[in-house]
Amino acid sequence: MQISVDKITKEYPGGRGLFSVSFAAEKGECIAIVGHNGAGKSTLLKILSGWIIPDSGRASVGGDEINNRQALVRNVGFVPETPNLFECFSVEYNLKLFASLFQIPLTRVPEVLNEFGLMPFRSSKIQTLSKGLKQRVSIGRSLLPNPPVILLDEPTAGLDFEMTKEVYRQLKSINASGKTVLFTSHRPEEIRMLASRIIVLHQGKAVYDGLPGQYFESKVHQELYI
Repeated sequence: MQISVDKITKEYPGGRGLFSVSFAAEKGECIAIVGHNGAGKSTLLKILSGWIIPDSGRASVGGDEINNRQALVRNVGFVPETPNLFECFSVEYNLKLFASLFQIPLTRVPEVLNEFGLMPFRSSKIQTLSKGLKQRVSIGRSLLPNPPVILLDEPTAGLDFEMTKEVYRQLKSINASGKTVLFTSHRPEEIRMLASRIIVLHQGKAVYDGLPGQYFESKVHQELYI
């Protein structure tokens, strides 16, 4: 298995968070993490990417424990809902800075610029870009180390129709290349189009894990969303 999550718990004040969540993901899966606001979706992705530390439980990616930060950078690319880019620097400098910080060959920068159609914007400051272009830079940056796993938190939030289609195309291409993708989403059409599997979180617990077609006919979907 490529991702293993065993009884991960992270509790916040007010009784919110994750509570003993477990699942495993195989190489090449595209998994939608679904749930209402506050269900623990973003917390789960941030734990798997090393952004926050769980209170208890264990998780590993590619056989490496998530507390192994050096291995995690190679194994996981994380795209947060709000791109955490340096607004006053250029697209190219943002990519070069990330590559330098994590000892990624700088030859990857022009490769990513070309792959994501960012070469015309290489000298543009992040603050001048549209939200869609910022998202494209964020996804490209997450793939600089060519990780086998990519995590995306609400990847199309706030994007217009055309940019949403472009993100869908990119994610399908990334998944088709053999990478494992986990993404959070509130959009049924997005889940139907992209996911090969759905995990539903409700009040911090996993209440469904199965195929998209079965999910939309399930009692879980009807009780929580209809």
